[in-house]
Amino acid sequence: MTQGELPGPGPDERMLPKGRRNKQGIRIDPEAEAEHQPERALLSALVKHEPGVLAEVSGLFSRRQFNIESLTVGATIDDDFARMTIVIEEPRPGIDQAKKQLEKLIPVISVRELDRDAVQRELVIVKVNGTEPDKVNAITDMYNGETMDAGPRTITIQLTGDHQKIDDALDAYRQFGIREIARTGYSALARGEAPTAQVSEPNQAPTDAQTATEEAADD
Repeated sequence: MTQGELPGPGPDERMLPKGRRNKQGIRIDPEAEAEHQPERALLSALVKHEPGVLAEVSGLFSRRQFNIESLTVGATIDDDFARMTIVIEEPRPGIDQAKKQLEKLIPVISVRELDRDAVQRELVIVKVNGTEPDKVNAITDMYNGETMDAGPRTITIQLTGDHQKIDDALDAYRQFGIREIARTGYSALARGEAPTAQVSEPNQAPTDAQTATEEAADD
């Protein structure tokens, strides 16, 4: 050891910490670096029933470039509130971010990601060529659909069900030639007595209907 040197192994002999690091020596987290596969998530948002709420929510998703499959809004048992059902397909970090951003909006009372077993339905109206009415009717019966209109050239059918059932039915109708499709998007509620949305902010008092729902869930 020469004068001025410290005891110990040389730079090439020292043990290095495990894991990848960048040029500044900061450890790279492999989980944060990993690519997340897109997931399909069903979000239910209880919002104030007032003008501009739909535009505000859709504008948020547009600015953040979230991939929306469908967005529906409708009345609830309380005239002051509406329920939005939003289906998005994003990696898990994007889904979590979407929920956080929704919760920050002033008109939004509550946001919940529903489980896969939630009661969820979509309605579709499909118009197909009517050259083979017996075969079309057979498929309609198979998927518990209803014929809304039948003429010499077209047949219009109404179907309700989950995403997979609707897609399977449409695939079956394609052999006849589909002329037009109108899909409503999802409506959904949590299964059982669990409330779909709860008022969680202390400055947003629950309605009588929500209080009754939450008390039933607690029991």
